[in-house]
Amino acid sequence: MRFGRACLVALALAFGLALGVANAQAVSLDDAITHFTADDFDETLIGVNEVVASGSSRAETIIGALQNGQLMFSAEKKAVYIQDAAGQLVDAATGQPAGGPPPDDLDSVHLNNRLRGAIDAAMGQLTLLSRDPERRYQAAQAVFKSRAATALPTLEKAIAQETDGRVKVALEQARAAILLTTPGTSEADKLKAIATVRDRGDQDALGLLADIPAHETPVVAKAASDAIAAIQTRLAEWDAVQNLWYGLSLGSVLLLAAIGLAITFGVMGVINMAHGEMVMLGAYVTYVVQEIIRNNAPALFDYSLAIAIPLAFVFAGCVGILIERCIIRFLYGRPLETLLATWGLSLILQQAVRTVFGPNNREVGNPSFMSGAFDLGGITVTYNRLWIICFALAVFVALLGLLRYTRFGLEMRAVTQNRAMAASMGIRTSRVDALTFGLGSAIAGIAGVALSQIDNVSPNLGQSYIIDSFMVVVFGGVGNLWGTFVGSFVLGVANKFLEPFAGAVLGKIAILILIILFIQKRPRGLFALKGRAVEA
Repeated sequence: MRFGRACLVALALAFGLALGVANAQAVSLDDAITHFTADDFDETLIGVNEVVASGSSRAETIIGALQNGQLMFSAEKKAVYIQDAAGQLVDAATGQPAGGPPPDDLDSVHLNNRLRGAIDAAMGQLTLLSRDPERRYQAAQAVFKSRAATALPTLEKAIAQETDGRVKVALEQARAAILLTTPGTSEADKLKAIATVRDRGDQDALGLLADIPAHETPVVAKAASDAIAAIQTRLAEWDAVQNLWYGLSLGSVLLLAAIGLAITFGVMGVINMAHGEMVMLGAYVTYVVQEIIRNNAPALFDYSLAIAIPLAFVFAGCVGILIERCIIRFLYGRPLETLLATWGLSLILQQAVRTVFGPNNREVGNPSFMSGAFDLGGITVTYNRLWIICFALAVFVALLGLLRYTRFGLEMRAVTQNRAMAASMGIRTSRVDALTFGLGSAIAGIAGVALSQIDNVSPNLGQSYIIDSFMVVVFGGVGNLWGTFVGSFVLGVANKFLEPFAGAVLGKIAILILIILFIQKRPRGLFALKGRAVEA
C-alpha cells in the first residue's frame, strides 16, 4: 500500500516538474518575443538571442518571419504576430490565428545590417539539425560567417550525428571558426582549427585567419601565417583557372559571331560591315518568339530557343541573300565601295529595328535549363555560358560537315580556291556567292539567339562584336574555319588575362597592337588558305 502511494506521489511530482518545465519554456518564449515590441535595434537583438535560446519549436518560424520582413508587433498590446502572404495575422508564440481586427499601431519589426547578420547566424544555428542536408549545409555556412559561440553545443551534436560527408566538412569548418575566435581555446585546438580552415581555402577562410589577434602564441601565429600564404597561392591558381574559363566563354561568343563572317570574307572577299546587324536580327527573332510564347503558351517557354534557332537561321539567311542580290553583286572587286555600302546598310537596319521595337533594351529570358550556376573546384560555372560553348562547338562541327560532305560545300571550296577554274567547270559562281552570303548571315542569326542569353538585346547589339569578329578572321586566316576557331579562343583567353592588369579598354588596345605586329610577320594569319588563286 505504501509502495503504491509512493509511486503515485512520484508520478505526481514528475508530472508537476514536466508541467513546470513546459510553462518555464512558454514563459521564456513569451518573454523573448516581448523584446520585439520595443522598436529598438538592441532590444530586437536580445529578442533574437533569447528566442534561439528558448529551445521552442516555434523559434525557427519566428526568426524566419523576422528575416523575411513578416514579423509584426503592436507596442500598445505588447503582442507579436506573423503576417502570411495573404495578409492574415497569427500569434507568433502559439501559431494560432489572431482574433479581431488588426491593432491600429501594427508595424513590422525593423532591421539593420548588424541585426541581419545576427538573424543569419540564428537561422544557421536553428537549422543545424534539420532533416534536409542542403539546409544543414547552408546553416553551417551561416555559422562559419557569424562565428557565434552560442552555436557551439549544437554544432558538436550535429557533427556527432552527421552522415553526409560534404555537410560534415562544413560543420567542422564552422566549429573551427568559432574556436579560433573564442577566448580560452587551447593552443592544440587552435592549431587543428587553423588546419581545418586552411583546407577550406576560400576568401572567407582567408579573412578569418587574417583576423587572428597578433598576441597569439608564436606557434599559432606561424601556423596562421603559413595557412594564409597557402590559401593566397591557391586562390591565385583558381583565379587563373577562372580567367581561363571566362576566356573560353568569350572565345565561344567570338566564334559564333565571326564564323559567318569568315565564310563570306573568305569566299567572296566582301568586307561586310552589316554582319553585326545579322546577329542583332537573330536576337530580335528570339525576343519575338519568347513574347509570342509568353502571351499564348507559357508552358512552352523552355522550348523557346529550340523554336527561335531555326527561325533566326532562315530569317537572317533570307535577309543575307536579299542583300547579296540587291547590293553586293554589283560591287564585287570594289572593296571600298562594298565597305561603305554595307556600313550604310547597317545604319539602315539599326534604325529600322528602332522604329519597330523602340530604342530600349528588350527582355529575353533564360530557359530553366540555362539558369543558375554551379561551383567546380574554386570557380563558378554558369549554365548559360556552358550551353553557349557547347552550341558554338556544335555549329562549328556542323559547318565543317557541310563544307566537307555536301555538294554545296564542295562548290564553295572550289570557288574559294580558284574562282575562274570553278566557273570553267560549270559551277555557277554567282549562285554560290548568294548562298554563301546567305549561309554566313544565317549563322550570324543563330549567333544572335545565343548572345541574347548573355547580352542586352538592343539595336546596337551587333556593333559590340563586329570589330572583334574582323580581328578573329584576320588573325586566324581569312576564309579558314580552323583559323577562326583557334583565333577566337586565343583572343578570348588573351583578352581575359589582360583585363585584370590593363583594364577592359587598354586590354583590347593591347590585343589590337599584338595582332598588327603578328600580321606584319604572317600577313595571311595563323592558317593561310592554299590554292592557285590564293597563291597568285
